[in-house]
Amino acid sequence: MKILVTVKEVAAVDDEFEIDGLAIDDRYVTADLNEWDEYAVEAAVQIKEAHDDVEVVTVTVGPSETDETIRQALAKGADRAIRVWDDALADAGLLDPETKAEVLAAVAAEEDPNLVLTGVQSADDGFGATGVTLADKLDMEWGAVVNDLDLDLEAGVASVHRELEGGVEELTDIEIPAVLTIQTGINDPRYASLRGIRQAQSKELAEHGLADIGLDASEIESPLEQTSLYEPETEGEATVFEGSPEETATELAELLAEKGVTS
Repeated sequence: MKILVTVKEVAAVDDEFEIDGLAIDDRYVTADLNEWDEYAVEAAVQIKEAHDDVEVVTVTVGPSETDETIRQALAKGADRAIRVWDDALADAGLLDPETKAEVLAAVAAEEDPNLVLTGVQSADDGFGATGVTLADKLDMEWGAVVNDLDLDLEAGVASVHRELEGGVEELTDIEIPAVLTIQTGINDPRYASLRGIRQAQSKELAEHGLADIGLDASEIESPLEQTSLYEPETEGEATVFEGSPEETATELAELLAEKGVTS
């Protein structure tokens, strides 16, 4: 069995920062593995540990600078990694879910996985649509926002809990091959051990351009364009009452009456 896990490097920004053009100044940014993807990796590694003959492969769309970050997944138990990037992808700018899914689907077509796991969303773009778009392109069954997973390999069925709106959860069976988008809280992602970190350096991290996966620049023309970046203004109003409980209670009652709040 093969599990393909999509992973992404995202930026972690300091509380105080400065904007430089269309990006946050590098002085205030550190790179990290996307939080939702960490849970997807852990889910895949747990399946590998529970069953024989399971291979976990990660796939990333990103430049070589992401290698150190995506090796975190290898250090946590993934077997090998694939990274797709070239000049055409760099020139495409901000990639929309459709374009990302096109690239990931091309890799999946080559790998032929039994199960594809993605994070529900990424901490930077937050589209939350790449996983289900990928399922559509692969013509696979899918389950989104999965917070519990029980895999029956013999029956070829994934029993999943899905987190829906309003605190509702859905329990459903999905036939594999399938694409599942993994929600935070489904497990406790492990820390990479020192041994795992050392082993990750010798594990395969294959680098592919678009041509290597059967695509060309015309197929990754993203319709999105980033035009500006700014820190949103925060507005708030607070009233602080000082004095004895009797005095402040009276002032609070008068304020609530002014706001139209009655008992």
